[in-house]
Amino acid sequence: MLVKTRHFGEIDLDENKIITFEDGIIGFENYKRYTILYNNEDGNNNTISWLQSLDEPELALPVISPLTVMADYNPIVEDEVLQPLGELTEENVIILLTLSVPSDLTKMTANMKAPLVINADTKKGCQIIAENPDYMIKYNIYDQVKKSKEAKGE
Repeated sequence: MLVKTRHFGEIDLDENKIITFEDGIIGFENYKRYTILYNNEDGNNNTISWLQSLDEPELALPVISPLTVMADYNPIVEDEVLQPLGELTEENVIILLTLSVPSDLTKMTANMKAPLVINADTKKGCQIIAENPDYMIKYNIYDQVKKSKEAKGE
């Protein structure tokens, strides 16, 4: 299916790459269908990728793996919140953090408090609110991202 995107123009998207967020994402509750896009075709060596809305071409959120930011990231959430996604295992769960990327990149932050959780098998996702009191909504990640990119040779 052909999809218009903000950063990548028109792309041909395989329908099995569609992720459904039944409740939407905080601030974007009306947009339910997304896909993950990478800055290169193979998806490797990408520290930052994009959660692209299929319902609104202008909506593309930069996202990052929390492990790039905090090696021991482990959000606490009630099990009932994740039940609609289906059975989650270490092999099928994808956790992403949304980023805020201002013009001054040294002030880039990740939302540690409200990660996106995706079941890669069912292609269902949701945004949760982590109960961890020490996880911040605007956690500065510039130094961690820089180190990760240098380690990957980017």
